[in-house]
Amino acid sequence: MDTDLINEPPHYTQGTIECIEYLKDSMNILAYVGFLEGNTKKYLHRYQYKGSRISDLKKAQYYLNKLVETYEELGKQHEQNT
Repeated sequence: MDTDLINEPPHYTQGTIECIEYLKDSMNILAYVGFLEGNTKKYLHRYQYKGSRISDLKKAQYYLNKLVETYEELGKQHEQNT
């Protein structure tokens, strides 16, 4: 089976918790959203200048998906509290 270098790179899944989950748990929501948005923008900005365009676009998509998921979770929490 091929290694998924976009969604589960081996160097980010060492130990018992994925790096992205650690970051989410250790940041307040504003910082985490900023991190996701910043990484999305970073990969969208640089994909044209690297040989791995598809890889960087997929990384941007990964962080954008995480950002959407985060806002969906926040929306559900808001609905439950109103």
